[in-house]
Amino acid sequence: MNRRDFCKTAGAAAAVAATSKLQAEDKKRARANHGLIYKSVKWGGKPNLPRMQKLKELGFDGIEGSAPGMNVGALRKACDEVGLPMHGVVYNKHWQKRLSSPDAATRDESRKGLEEAIRESKAVGGSSVLLVPGAVKGPNETHEQVWERSITEIRKVIPLASKLGIHVLIETVWNGFCYQPEQFRDYLDEINNPWVQAYYDIGNMQKFAPSHEWIRILGNRNVKLDVKDWGVKNGFCPLGQGDVEWDKVRAELKKIGFNGWVTREGRDGGDEKTAALMDELLDL
Repeated sequence: MNRRDFCKTAGAAAAVAATSKLQAEDKKRARANHGLIYKSVKWGGKPNLPRMQKLKELGFDGIEGSAPGMNVGALRKACDEVGLPMHGVVYNKHWQKRLSSPDAATRDESRKGLEEAIRESKAVGGSSVLLVPGAVKGPNETHEQVWERSITEIRKVIPLASKLGIHVLIETVWNGFCYQPEQFRDYLDEINNPWVQAYYDIGNMQKFAPSHEWIRILGNRNVKLDVKDWGVKNGFCPLGQGDVEWDKVRAELKKIGFNGWVTREGRDGGDEKTAALMDELLDL
C-alpha cells in the first residue's frame, strides 16, 4: 500500500469512527432520562383496560386521574393488572369551587374537596394532587386576595397531606395569578412546606417567560411537570412546533437533577406520535 492509499484508508477509518462516536453520543442523549423521568397522560376516574393496555404498549409509564369521585377500587385493580400506575390526581373542583373565592363557605367546600382528593390519591397509589389555587376574578378576588386566601386554606390540609405522604402541587395556569416565575417561587416559599411544591406546566407559562427560565428559577420546587407546547404564532400546538426551547428545558432539568413524572395534557390523549415526541424532546 502506497502512502496515498494509506492516507485514504486511514481517513475513511477515522471518519467512520467519528460518525460512530457521534451516533453513540446522540443515542446516549436521546435516552439520558430513561429510568429517571416517567411519562404519563391525563386520565379520568374510571378504568378502561384496552386503552390502558395501549398506553402501556406505547411506552407510557403511568396515568394521572381526576378526583374526587373516582372509582378507586376498580382503578387500582386495573392499574395493577396492566402494570400502569396512577401517579397522582388532578383536583377537579378547583376552578368551580375556588380556594380563593370571596365566599367563606365556598372556600370551606373547596378545601374539603381537596382533602377528599388527597385521600383518593393515596388510595389509588398516587403521590400527589394537582391544585389550581384560585383565580383573579375582579375587585373581590384580587391577586393579593388569591395569594392570602389560598395559602390559608392550603395550610389547613398540610397535616393530612403529610400524614398520607401526598404532595399538594400547585399548577401554573392562566388564572391571572403569579405570571412571573419569581412571583410563583415566592408564593411557594411563603407556604414554606415540603409537601406543597410546584406542578410546572411547560406549555402554559411559555407565554409569559421562557419555560427553561421558569424551571431554573423554581429549581427543586419542581416536583412534577405537565408537557405542552405553545407559540406566539400558533398558540397551544403539537409538541415541538411551538416556542418552547426543548434543548434548554432539558439542560435546566439536568441542572436541578429532576426525576419523576411528566404528564401529557392534550387532545391527542397520548397517541403513538405523542409518545415518540415526549421521548425525543425530554430524552426518555
